[in-house]
Formats: sequence, C-alpha cells, structure tokens
Amino acid sequence: MPCRSNKELNTMVISAKECTAKGKVADYIPALGKANPHDLSIAIHFPDGECISAGDVQKKFTLQSVSKVISLALVLMDRGRGYVFERVGMEPTGDPFNSIAKLETMAPGKPLNPMINAGALVVTHMIKGTSVADRFHRLLSFIHELANDKTINLCEEVASSEFETAYLNRALCFFLKQHQIIDENVEELIDLYTKQCSIEMNCLNLARIGLVFAMDGRDPQSGRQIIPIDVARICKTFMVTCGMYNASGEFAIKIGIPAKSGVSGGIMGSVPGKFGIGIFGPALDEKGNSIAGIRLLELLSKTYKLSMF
Repeated sequence: MPCRSNKELNTMVISAKECTAKGKVADYIPALGKANPHDLSIAIHFPDGECISAGDVQKKFTLQSVSKVISLALVLMDRGRGYVFERVGMEPTGDPFNSIAKLETMAPGKPLNPMINAGALVVTHMIKGTSVADRFHRLLSFIHELANDKTINLCEEVASSEFETAYLNRALCFFLKQHQIIDENVEELIDLYTKQCSIEMNCLNLARIGLVFAMDGRDPQSGRQIIPIDVARICKTFMVTCGMYNASGEFAIKIGIPAKSGVSGGIMGSVPGKFGIGIFGPALDEKGNSIAGIRLLELLSKTYKLSMF
C-alpha cells in the first residue's frame, strides 16, 4: 500500500516526467494535438475517501478508450453476458487497437474483444435507448454515479473533431454491419461513440471510478453496489488482458494491475481491494499509451509491490 504522501508521489512524477520527451501527442484527432506533451498528473483514491495526488490533477482530458471499460460494464448490466459475448469475443489481440485485420480472418465480423475499436463500437451499439441523445445520457448518468460528480460532461470540441475524422471507425462499422453484428445507422453510431470518447474529466474523477472497479463495483463511501460483482470482475479481467492495447502482456509482467489507457493520455488503474488510480500524461508511446504514465505506474508497482501476480 502506498505511503499516503503527496510529497513521495510528486517525487515519482518528477522522475517519470523525464520520459515525456520520447513521446508524442495524438494529433490524428486534431483537437487532441493541442495537449501539452510535458503534462503529467496522478491521483490515488482510497476506500476511506482519502485521495493523494501530484501534478495538475484538476486539468481535464477526454476519456477516449478508457470509456470502453465503462460502456462494457453498462451493457453487461443492460443485456447480460450471454447476449454481449455472442457479438464480441473475449480474446486479446496482438494487433493495433484500430486494426481491421482480425475481422476479416477470424469468425466473420465478430471483434476479438471489447477493448479494441471494433469491439468497442459493438458494445456502444448495445447501449439501450431510443435515440443517440437518450443513450448518451444513460452512459453519462452512469459515469456521474461512478465518479460521484454530476458536473462531468463531454468536450464538444473533441467530439466534433473526432466525428469529422473518424474514417477508420466508419469503415469498421460498415464491415460489422455487412456481417450483421450491428444493425443501426452508421453515422448515428459514430456520433454516439465519439461523444462517449469525448466525455471529459480530471484525474480525481478517474481515480474515483477506478476505485469502484477496484472494490468489486461497490461505492465504498455510500456502500452501494453500483456494478454487480461479476460484471466488475469481467471488466477488470479485460483491463489486464487487453487494457493497454497491444502492450498489455508486457504491462501485466512489468506492472501487473488492471488498467485501461486512452489516446488522450489518460490511464485508469484499479488495484483490487485497495485503491483507484487516475493518470493524465498526453505524450504517447508507439502503442498509443501514455509513456510517462506507464513509467509512473511502473515506479508505483515496484515500490509498493502492487502486482497481482
């Protein structure tokens, strides 16, 4: 368990920050390209309500692929595991997160897992509601509950930028539609998915959500079971096997905690039974993970023996 010291955490942030020069912000979504590559911040949220932090933890960033874990939890609660896993697989992939290759070579059209873009699009397709606005509101309300913060909303600028440049995700959707994995209007699904990815929060919010997953879906402050235990377990398992794109195996060996990254530079960590972690570091490595964020988690894991393996 980490020493509850902001000073000690700040020392780790200073050390990890040296990596930022080797990374690059995700400029293929134009609005994300405006981020300062040298930013790095972390919050750790404990079950008793205490939170330690270092860096500018109030700085907001969009969830991007971190949202895939949250939408998966919502859809498993809505639809049940049988329905969900008939349409998306459970296996890791060694391919990049936006690859179309396995859709063509594996079971026709069925994505390998919910953490790659093709699988995440299928999961978002399953969010219940009568319109894009209705479905987005359900997801956002769920996030409000997890973070215990009703002020969280989407960043319109990133949502618009992402929608306009989502050519590859549109291609994935058309492929999925050809194979009857999805059956809705592609533009509506892309609209919902880009809004989902553009939900904006800070490290404190993200650590709070990570804590709920770490505590098997229970909010330790209110005592409410927000996510069923089995659903939280499934989500954490995907975080271990697929959460860090095609670097998940190396991450499991070096760090060994359930975590999910996004190309905005966010990482959500959930140390089972102990605490939640929220990190923001927009300089990415070649796999699309926060380069300094991973270094920071490596320092934390080695110092405090956090690996679950």
